[in-house]
Amino acid sequence: MSAPRLPLVVTADPDLLDDLLRLAAAGGTQVDVAPDPVAARARYGLAPLVMLGADQLQACGRARLPRRSRVAVVYRGELPPVLDRLARASGAEHIIELPTAEAWVVDRFAEQRDQPVGRVVAVIGGRGGAGASILSSGLAVTAAGAGHRTLLIDGDPLGGGLDLLLGWEHEDGLRWSSLAETEGRVDPPALIRALPHRGDLVLLSFARNESPPVPAPAMAATIDAARRARDVIVADLPRRLDDAGVLALESADRALLIVPAEVRAVAAATRVAQMVLTHRDELSVVVRGPAPGRLKPRDVASSLKLPLAGALRPEPAMCQALERGIAPGETGRGELAELCRRLVGELLEAA
Repeated sequence: MSAPRLPLVVTADPDLLDDLLRLAAAGGTQVDVAPDPVAARARYGLAPLVMLGADQLQACGRARLPRRSRVAVVYRGELPPVLDRLARASGAEHIIELPTAEAWVVDRFAEQRDQPVGRVVAVIGGRGGAGASILSSGLAVTAAGAGHRTLLIDGDPLGGGLDLLLGWEHEDGLRWSSLAETEGRVDPPALIRALPHRGDLVLLSFARNESPPVPAPAMAATIDAARRARDVIVADLPRRLDDAGVLALESADRALLIVPAEVRAVAAATRVAQMVLTHRDELSVVVRGPAPGRLKPRDVASSLKLPLAGALRPEPAMCQALERGIAPGETGRGELAELCRRLVGELLEAA
């Protein structure tokens, strides 16, 4: 599980680093420090705030770090024109000169103290039809049923639609197409009110008649707002990750790979796992039955060289319930509901 999230400072300039550490202390918070984008990548999406030194602008551009909200480019003295253009093109919300804006930086660091931050879990299928959408929906339904404010994000534009899986296809509210141009900070209560919701569960999915790609800034703004307004955020991601999927994956506190207990599925999941692990250090596997060749869950996990998060046996009753519009995990009975209760508990305990 991931470490507690701290503001991230990315710079190799010792003088700038000393200034930012001093200002963070004045704001009453600790920070993570990375000298370059390679060291920053695993924490870049998770951090609630990024202070990016101008000395790393070019390196970050080459590294193609995902666009996200709450990034400030910080520099001392004069900013060369080429770096000023890079800063403006990077999507940073602020370009800050020190020591002129020291009070502003202290205030931004101080805002991070005791700020409620939701937990994000990303789910990805080891192959097509692995059951990622069912597991994602089960996690979200279970979390909301336990009284946790929950957002379920449909991140797969070519999937069948999580609104249909939940039986929410006729619910009013915004879909991704309405948020495609969103970037920067989003008002969390306004976002939650605008999306389809029932009780503590809120859904962000695709419109039935269109499946536009999700821009990375829109995903960044959504996750940033959700962290401040929800306890649990579940992201159902495609196997072929776009920029928005990469951002959600890197932002997640935990990532789950669901794999059927079949030899070919394990072979396919090996490639997916390798791709996921280029974007994050942590990944666990959920193994789904039936097992035609009697593969055991621990054998699948061992083959993938991943920790085993859980296993699911076939649930014919759940499949029948889905056809009647009953969401995964809604009854609170069965192996899926039991596994989801444990996984949600682990996610929140790690906070």
